[in-house]
Amino acid sequence: MSSLPSFIPAPPAGAPVVFLGSPLTLATVEAVAFGRARVAISDEVRERVAACRQYIDDHLSSNGEARYGIDTGFGALADVRIDHARIADLQLNLVRSHACGVGAPLPDHEARAMMLLRAQVLAQGHSGVRPVVLDTLAACLNAGVTAVIPEKGSVGASGDLAPLAHLALVLIGEGEARVAGVVMTGGQALALAEVAPVVLAAKEGLCLINGTQTMTAIGALLLQRADRVAKTADLIGALSLEALTGTPRAFDARVQELRPFDGQRRVAENVRRLLDGSGIVLSHADCKRVQDPYSLRCIPQVHGAVRQVIGHVAEVLTVELNAVTDNPLVMADGDIVSGGNFHGQPIAFALDYLAIGLSELASISERRIEQMVNPHLSVGLPAFLTPDVGLNSGFMIAQVTAAALVSENKRLAVPASVDSIPSSANREDHVSMGTHAAVKARAVLENVETVLGVELLCACQGIEFRRPHRSSPALEAVQAVLRARVPKLERDRVLYLDMRAAAELVRDGMLVAAAEATIGPLA
Repeated sequence: MSSLPSFIPAPPAGAPVVFLGSPLTLATVEAVAFGRARVAISDEVRERVAACRQYIDDHLSSNGEARYGIDTGFGALADVRIDHARIADLQLNLVRSHACGVGAPLPDHEARAMMLLRAQVLAQGHSGVRPVVLDTLAACLNAGVTAVIPEKGSVGASGDLAPLAHLALVLIGEGEARVAGVVMTGGQALALAEVAPVVLAAKEGLCLINGTQTMTAIGALLLQRADRVAKTADLIGALSLEALTGTPRAFDARVQELRPFDGQRRVAENVRRLLDGSGIVLSHADCKRVQDPYSLRCIPQVHGAVRQVIGHVAEVLTVELNAVTDNPLVMADGDIVSGGNFHGQPIAFALDYLAIGLSELASISERRIEQMVNPHLSVGLPAFLTPDVGLNSGFMIAQVTAAALVSENKRLAVPASVDSIPSSANREDHVSMGTHAAVKARAVLENVETVLGVELLCACQGIEFRRPHRSSPALEAVQAVLRARVPKLERDRVLYLDMRAAAELVRDGMLVAAAEATIGPLA
């Protein structure tokens, strides 16, 4: 279940332009990935790329010592010298032989992000491709030609070889691409877009497949979703606090200043602002309850820690968006150096950390759901939030589904980056598993969105039982967004459709937008 489009159309003619070689941000990656922005190449970047290419041509014409990937084989075959007359065949064979991906194709927005990030590497002018390779990548992005890239096959070093080889196949008119939702051969897609296929020259096949663009693309797009979901978790937590007549005292700014983590302070501020003007809070101002359960009282501490995780991962990935992860690298003085920038370890660690952090948003959310549906824990709410209980089961099994997803996340949050498996006759003897970490983090986030959707349904249902008291203006606006899609549960009905609608509202940011229209931007 996902509200994300299955394919991305070509960017409109008037779309904003992202210049390759200029610093990318997470937001610009998302804009290009979802077809909201076009890409372009400045004359300065094209000249820089051409100057770098000249060093490769000079090396070949000098017939000097062998350089990896230019006139040698690859991986364990690096010591095999290749005759210059066969170098074009070497590059073509490399792309074809490495296109060994399996499994479901990446969604088009992730494939487009991969294409953008690979173009960004080449635009730095340290790879050695001709400008035509960069031009072809840009033309495909702008024409809506999206490589069909299988999800599985990378171990994260030498980067994402298999997925990137499928991307490269399309540029040479082979493999598969999707245009306007239709899968066709790479050659057919290029012809439809009136883009000439690339005839690979020395090093260009290697330049297209060596790097971390699969794991980085998935991670960059996840971070944009994660940031929206983190804010949404704050407001859903505030709704649950209202449904459970919890006290806002734990969110006092003075409490947060005694443990001044930035994320904790921001979350507490959000909840205070979201509750401002709440009639429900006033209705139980004189209650004798001393403390709320941790799942309510510790929202700033838990949600805030997740914010810190997202911030750290954003810093790591922003570096990687603009890094040169090719190998060998061509330096400004023409020196050609073999290194290890393709190794995905920094990204693997970061995305494992992201999965761990995000999983806690679902874990604490499910505990708040249990507080609301369990009559032994809630105060004044009917069992499973339904009238005529017994005849009706209400949200009984919705909580079970949330618990199932939380348990799945515990398994998915086990780090992939602690694993390694040798490949290429033990030449590539330590790998990162970064793309495994990215795919796991994506699955965790999808589960989080669903669990928060269930909490949204329960919290708004619980608030219905607090009428005639009303919540704050901001939270009433959030409830109105839900009620436009999902009516109050009066008697049992099929709930999976309600859960799907609620998860989509969590994912697309509409709940946050409704609150912010009332009280201004959330922290």
